[in-house]
Amino acid sequence: MNDSYKTIKDKGEGFYSEKRSKFLAFAHHVESAEEAMELIEMYRKKYYDARHCCWAYMLGPDGETFRANDDGEPSSTAGKPILGQIRSSELSDVLICVVRYYGGVNLGTGGLIVAYRTAAADAIANSKIEERLVEEKITYRFSYPMMNSVMQVVKSTEARIIAQNFDNTCEIVLSIRQSRAEELKQRLKHLSFE
Repeated sequence: MNDSYKTIKDKGEGFYSEKRSKFLAFAHHVESAEEAMELIEMYRKKYYDARHCCWAYMLGPDGETFRANDDGEPSSTAGKPILGQIRSSELSDVLICVVRYYGGVNLGTGGLIVAYRTAAADAIANSKIEERLVEEKITYRFSYPMMNSVMQVVKSTEARIIAQNFDNTCEIVLSIRQSRAEELKQRLKHLSFE
């Protein structure tokens, strides 16, 4: 089971120029389509005088959610090459926005594909790439006298405590790497029968 994926940390910028057209690329870590759309809108406003604001994003540990947009460029000459760079770098939870200032000379479809792909690749190259874990949340209820045993299991499985409530009946919410979730569930279940 693959329970980790690569993404970028913070933001990276890239640049490409061809026949006086300038391509400014911005790569961001995003966690939702809404967050990606807000950033795209921000770039549209910031670079309001640019001819095109093309983009692509990929979300989810397996890259299952993705979208690309050519923003008026010929079909598949901008969004797809940007998305292709995200895919070939094996990244997810990433948005890349490429702003184009038209230089007065048409680049043709091949030229546009190369330009958008190169600008996106430059933004990725200037980003810090990090590995993230796919985690599962587990909630466990137990009686107070079981506290030490529960904490030993939590420590030995390297689970993170997200929330806890200790009263007559205790409740703990844990987050653990997906590949170790079943082991944690079984060990906690085993405690209940001791």
